[in-house]
Amino acid sequence: MDELTNVYNELIMEHSMNSYNKKKLENADYCEVGHNPNCGDEITLQLKLNGNKIEDMAFSGHGCAISQASTSIMIDTLKGKTVEEAKEIIKIFIEMIKRETTDEEELKKLEDAIAFRNVSNMPARVKCALLAWHTIEDMLEKNDSTGTGNINCCH
Repeated sequence: MDELTNVYNELIMEHSMNSYNKKKLENADYCEVGHNPNCGDEITLQLKLNGNKIEDMAFSGHGCAISQASTSIMIDTLKGKTVEEAKEIIKIFIEMIKRETTDEEELKKLEDAIAFRNVSNMPARVKCALLAWHTIEDMLEKNDSTGTGNINCCH
């Protein structure tokens, strides 16, 4: 195993065991629940916007180390980004996991989330890694189409 793979593995383990993003977000604007019926992973994402910028995010829930770490790293990656920047990063991450993009310049935009690059070699873990990313994608799409989001699960 090369040194970079070891760093990625350590990053994933750190986020799965000590996620500072796993908390309740006070005054969240939007909330979305994601569930992976294959393995039982379940998360609730909370999002606070300041205009068109992601001011803060948090999550609660349970799941395997991959789903929990992916959620935490996703939050670190998307915080401070505009909604449009976040959508681009989400698209790149999903394409990376599905092996639809290998462009190194594009992948740099993922920051630490690139640590999940090799998950595409583990079919049983793909849905675990994608759970949070599909959940935030759904949340942002609902916000775009209705302008209201799902605030019911936030309170």
